[in-house]
Amino acid sequence: MDERRYGDWVVVRREGHVAELLLDRPEAMNAISTELARRLTAACGELAADRSVRAVVLGSTGERAFCVGADLKERNGLTDAEFGRHRTVLRAAFTAVLELPVPAVAAVCGFALGGGFELALSCDLIVADPTAVVGLPEVTVGVIPGGGGTQLLPRRVGAARAAELIFTGRRVVAGEARELGLIDELTEPGRAAADALALATRIAANSPVGLRAAKRALRTGFGLGLPAGLEVEDAAWRTVAFSPDRAEGVAAFNEKRAPRWPGE
Repeated sequence: MDERRYGDWVVVRREGHVAELLLDRPEAMNAISTELARRLTAACGELAADRSVRAVVLGSTGERAFCVGADLKERNGLTDAEFGRHRTVLRAAFTAVLELPVPAVAAVCGFALGGGFELALSCDLIVADPTAVVGLPEVTVGVIPGGGGTQLLPRRVGAARAAELIFTGRRVVAGEARELGLIDELTEPGRAAADALALATRIAANSPVGLRAAKRALRTGFGLGLPAGLEVEDAAWRTVAFSPDRAEGVAAFNEKRAPRWPGE
């Protein structure tokens, strides 16, 4: 397994075509400081540019928290001007996760609150264990979800449910979170990371060209009217229909063997 650090608090581990992107600031419950946000953006940028990466797992170190959101201790010491610049850095980090061109799976244990839950929402799938507690409590401290929560949560659970969760700021434990669709898979205790990696490995066995095109169609077409959405799908289909991956997929099916994806 290859490992690379981005500063003190972000780690990328690579095994095969799966990258594990870890928040590694357990002493602060992986709170998102300016420096952590910058490093997260850099790591996502390199993963996005690496054509050998087919799936990403966003996880964390420590057992108490996936991520408790913004570093409020740092934020309290900022001037208004510094706070404005800090916002720009944090938004870039959320965008970098959201715009990963390959499927991304969040592995959540412990608290995933505020910006922490928004990082998970920025992924395509969320796997969590029974210790998970999720929520967007920003209105309880005088702000609103600013890492995509007001847009991503209704896309996941519907407008009315998202409004209730955001307006109350309440925390949701793992069982209810699964029932509400806030998480996609509830694992056995301590299994979130392993099961998320297993899921990512299954995903990464598929065509890299197909995976990127499918994610692009899903993300771009959602929310459009049906005719416009079908045009988005058709455009994505055309990028794969005449690719070497498609030829290899058909050949492997006919020859009853595992495909050897060209990835180009």
